[in-house]
Order: sequence, then structure tokens, then C-alpha cells
Amino acid sequence: MAILFTMFFMGMILGFAGTGGSGFIIGLLVAVFHIPIHTALGTSIAAMIFTTLSGSISHFKEGNALLKTGLSIGIFGALGAYGGTYVARWIDGSHLVWMTSGMLLLSGFLIWLRTRLSFAGRSESAFEERSVTDRPGFWSKSSMTGIVTGGLSGMFGIGSTPFIQLALLILFRLPLRQSVGTTMVVILPIALCGSAGFLQAGFLDWTLLLQVVTGTMTGSYIGAKFTKRAPRVLLRTAMVVTPIAGGLLLLVR
Repeated sequence: MAILFTMFFMGMILGFAGTGGSGFIIGLLVAVFHIPIHTALGTSIAAMIFTTLSGSISHFKEGNALLKTGLSIGIFGALGAYGGTYVARWIDGSHLVWMTSGMLLLSGFLIWLRTRLSFAGRSESAFEERSVTDRPGFWSKSSMTGIVTGGLSGMFGIGSTPFIQLALLILFRLPLRQSVGTTMVVILPIALCGSAGFLQAGFLDWTLLLQVVTGTMTGSYIGAKFTKRAPRVLLRTAMVVTPIAGGLLLLVR
């Protein structure tokens, strides 16, 4: 029950911040509940399937997600994620903890730096789907973003949320709220193929997965309702703090 209630409250934060939350889940499972790192990776990325599905539906209804843009990037991300899981299988558990923690801390810093320096004055007017997908270079940007972020996700068991959000902000020039919502759509195919790779390797605990999914899926749907209504500074803070908190949990385990 402790895992279930913890994941519910965490799911509310993740849905609000537009994250799949795999890194945060890994930090909690390893540091608080003492789950082996490879099992934590496989279980958490599988949980993202349900968390992001719930959050994506809610964000789409709220007008925060560009469906075609997100799925286009996500399809390429799925290929990268599946390949990344093969690399993760051969990394020693203790090394993988440090590498995952470092990746989470780096991603939190990058999203803080970029939003602080470049987006303080950007308009929050929502974009139409065609205004994004019809731009020159859309497919090259989508494939590059998807393969890189998907590969990181499969290798380290994280959703690569801050990296995806950065790409949407910089390469696709989406407003902050649409970057949050569209990220949830991108993560869904990545989580599907990443979890398939970990399942083949035997790093998936079904009982643990049920507890994680029940809590985070419910919380994520509720949390996504507040994204559109939240002050921009609060949303940006949540985007930054989420991966950093997961990384710190792994360091102090």
C-alpha cells in the first residue's frame, strides 16, 4: 500500500508537469523501496505506458497536445528505445545507477537553463497542428529528436522528458504548455517499445508494475487538469524539479 499511495501523489505531479516520470519512479523504487536497478528500470518504463496514456488524453482534451507532431516523433523514438534496452542489459547495476542519476540531473539543469534564458517573454498562444507539421525540415527534426531521446530512454530507463521538451521548445518552437502536453504523446510509443525490450530481458516485475500503474495513472489524469490553469513560473519549476529530484534520490540511496 505504501508504494500505491506514493505513486498516486507522484502521478499528480507528473501529470501536471507533462512528464512520463520514469526517472522519478526509478529513484523512489531504488532509494526508498530497495528494488534492484534493472528491475526498477523495466518496471518504471512499462508504467510510463499507462501514465502517459492517461496524461495524454487529459492534455489533448485541454488543448495542450499536438497529436500528429507527438506521434511522429514518438515513432522514431520507439525504434531508439528498443535498441537502447540492449545496451542497458550489459551495463553493471552499480554503474547504471550513477549513469541514470547523472542523466536526470543533467536534463533538469538543461531545461532550467533554456527556459530561464530564452523563453521568459515568449507568447503562449497555442499553435495549430499544420503550422508545425508543414514547416520545412519537420521530418528530419522529428527523426533526429525521436531516435536520440528514445535511445536515452531505453538505455537508462527514463522517459527523456526534459530532452523532448527542450526539442519541442527549440526545434519546433512550441509554447511551453503545448511542449508539456505534446511530450506526453511522444513518450507513449517510446515506453511501449522500451518496456518490450526490458520484458524480453526478464527485468519486469508484474506485481510491482500493477501498484505503480494504479497510483500514477490515476494521479496523472488529475494532475494534467491543472497544467493549463497554472502560472507559467510554477509549470517551469515543476518541469525542472522533477528530474533533479529523481537523480538526487538515486545518489543518496
